[in-house]
Amino acid sequence: MIGPVLVTGATGFVGAALCRALLKDGRKVAAALRQPGAVLPAGVEPRVVGEIGPDTDWRPALAGIAVVVHAAARVHQMHETAADALSAYRRVNTYGTARLAEACAAACAAAGGRRLVFISSIKAMGDGNADGTPYREDQPCAPTDAYGRSKAEAEAALAGVAGDRLETVILRPPLVYGPGARGNFPALLRLSDSPWPLPLGGIDNRRSLLALDNLVDAILRAIEHPAAAGRTFLVSDGEDLSTSALVARLRRALGRPERLFALPGSWWRAMRHVGPLAGAVGRLTGSLAVDAAAIRRDLGWRPPVAVDRALAQVAAAWRRRSSVSA
Repeated sequence: MIGPVLVTGATGFVGAALCRALLKDGRKVAAALRQPGAVLPAGVEPRVVGEIGPDTDWRPALAGIAVVVHAAARVHQMHETAADALSAYRRVNTYGTARLAEACAAACAAAGGRRLVFISSIKAMGDGNADGTPYREDQPCAPTDAYGRSKAEAEAALAGVAGDRLETVILRPPLVYGPGARGNFPALLRLSDSPWPLPLGGIDNRRSLLALDNLVDAILRAIEHPAAAGRTFLVSDGEDLSTSALVARLRRALGRPERLFALPGSWWRAMRHVGPLAGAVGRLTGSLAVDAAAIRRDLGWRPPVAVDRALAQVAAAWRRRSSVSA
């Protein structure tokens, strides 16, 4: 079994679930925190590092650590201007990651390990191939926003540090969903839980998703598998869904009738050019799929949770939260 694991972003959606899974496996776990006082699962050792950036001193947090899982990141800020966004994302996601990799290369080998698993994002590659075909690992990155660019640059920084002193593994997940997910998924849940008919039928796109439990399982595989060293993997549930199919399944899981009707395709195309609607319509109707064959073939990984089961878990948690707040 590998030695102690340090998790960054341990209080976040992915990091907290990963800490619980590592503890369940009987591993020693430490959490890199920005400030003291964070609520952590029992058994996780807190190690305060302060703000993550180009000047973070990682040495105290890395003492005795064999493997680091870097899940901390600056994520999308909805009210941020484009001019401010890139430098802010780069400070945490790019320069902070490079600083951590350099520190890991020096420190982790002394603990009998030397692996850094970086949770990147499919946004490092872009918003989907123009022809709708799935992304593959061998395609060049072409990010379209500041967040994706900072992640792509972080990956490049890791490549510059990796070598004899440090093994790096990069995972690029698509949209990650599960109980407590943030970002666009709660909005989709609210929409799906509406009693009204929805004009989301007949949308013929393909989007890859990744259940939280499946991402955590993939991270556990990336931590240990010898063939993961130096590799980049795309990860998904393995079942790409159209927006229509996803909403229909969510409505069933929530106990709602599907009640979807279709708008003419010309309407959706027109709305993609309306400023306030363009982003939301693009996400609803565009394709962003990944080919996760490499991690299945080379690491023998299979997602342990099927899509319908994962959506049922999300729906049950949504119902519990709704009943508490009612």
